[in-house]
Amino acid sequence: MASTPKTPEEIEGMRVACRLGSEVLDYITPFVKPGVTTGELDRLAYEYMVNVQGTTPATLNYAPPGYPPFPGSICTSLNDVICHGIPGDRVLKSGDALNIDITPITKDGYHGDNSRMFLVGEPSIMARRLSEITFECMWLGIAAVKPGKRLGDIGHAIQQHAEKAGYSVVREFCGHGVGRVFHEEPQVLHYGRPGTLEELKPGMIFTIEPMINAGRRDIKEMPDGWTIKTKDRSLSAQWEHTVLVTETGVEVLTMSAGSPPPPAIVLPLLNPGAVPTLAAA
Repeated sequence: MASTPKTPEEIEGMRVACRLGSEVLDYITPFVKPGVTTGELDRLAYEYMVNVQGTTPATLNYAPPGYPPFPGSICTSLNDVICHGIPGDRVLKSGDALNIDITPITKDGYHGDNSRMFLVGEPSIMARRLSEITFECMWLGIAAVKPGKRLGDIGHAIQQHAEKAGYSVVREFCGHGVGRVFHEEPQVLHYGRPGTLEELKPGMIFTIEPMINAGRRDIKEMPDGWTIKTKDRSLSAQWEHTVLVTETGVEVLTMSAGSPPPPAIVLPLLNPGAVPTLAAA
């Protein structure tokens, strides 16, 4: 099923929601340190979204068909957890690699979906490199977005960079369209062949969120029905932005004052306006 480009009004609504989503990650950043529990980070994010922003956490009690209600306001995926980690009593320690995935819903019903990696205390060389390569993979995928290109071009850019570094791309989970619905068309695979799949058109909004494993790409689902781990227990990393296809290329919607800037490797590939100019918070 082909995706439907957003109207100008919907695009403005998504700009607000996505900026707010990134600002939750800005807010939570100073609290991510050894000694804090993932449950405490969840509480802090919930209170910020509800009491400060006036938004609603999209993941809290989210229950697609076949899944139990998700019990957290954020996903906290730690070390060998690929995605959908449930916040709880796990205490962060130095060396942990943590992905925090946050999606607030605005009063107008728009979803601002994004995630970042956090390296706790003194990370290992392996964790730092995996996070950096995954960050570059996301941005290379973003740089492949422009009208007339295809979804396969995004996946190819990501897969090529990850595998060149000796890593593997998770295939069971992908990016997705987003708007007033949390997950909608199109599916955005993080692997593929150039020139294949749906053509990109101005007004399309979707996430690019590669999940990259240090070892093999195989996954294992935990008994809670949500948590997905690497089958070989190797480290996994993920970064996520929500992007808009513009008339001239791409605009990254989930940017805020605290967002890490694009890596040097993609700067020559990005169109002017890909990253909005942000005033300091």
